[in-house]
This record gives sequence, C-alpha cells and structure tokens, in this order.
Amino acid sequence: QVQLVESGGGSVQAGGSLRLSCEASGYTHSMAWFRQAPGKEREGVATIDRLIQSTYYADSVKGRFTISRDNAKNTVYLQMDSLKPEDTAMYYCAASTRYPGVWYRSSSYVYWGQGTQVTVSS
Repeated sequence: QVQLVESGGGSVQAGGSLRLSCEASGYTHSMAWFRQAPGKEREGVATIDRLIQSTYYADSVKGRFTISRDNAKNTVYLQMDSLKPEDTAMYYCAASTRYPGVWYRSSSYVYWGQGTQVTVSS
C-alpha cells in the first residue's frame, strides 16, 4: 500500500504561479496529477515515469505546467505557471507501481492522494 500526501495548493491571481508537491510512502513507477473542477470529470494533467522520467501533458497545460520528480525523496512536483481561472480545480496526485497504460485515465492508477485545492481568480 502506497500513501500519497499532497501539498502546495492555494489561491492565486491569473498569471501567477503555484507549485504542488506529492510525497509517496513507497516505490512508485509512474506518478501523475489529475484535476477535477465542480461539475466536471476528473482529467489527467501530467505524468512522469520513474526511470526515464518521460513526461506527458494535457494540451490545456502544455507550455505552462511542468512535472518533475525526485526519486530519492519519492516526491513528484507540478510547477504551474501562467495560471488561468479555468485551472481552478481540486488537484489529485496519483501513482502506480507498474506501467499504467493510458496515462490520462483515472482507472490506470491504484493510489490516490486526498487532493489539494487550486483557485485562480481573474
């Protein structure tokens, strides 16, 4: 069983930046960030694997968000720049201990954090 603990959410004005962190209690192969806004489905934001650290992003955040990880600390980060009001959502960290397949599907991940709120005002 892997526990995930997120931190770093908050409120910011449009154009601002936030950095989310997610610490895992054990080994993870792939880690990802998802988000869910009220009344919308949960969507994949970005993912990174452990070995090669290849990354994938949702089109809506490409060029603005950067995912990274520190394997020594079992921690994944999401640097969010040029934030927009439409980025407002609960952000969740997700992890799998093997290759997840389709990275942007919630069902590809077994372990989930409790979520951290990000609010961007215009």
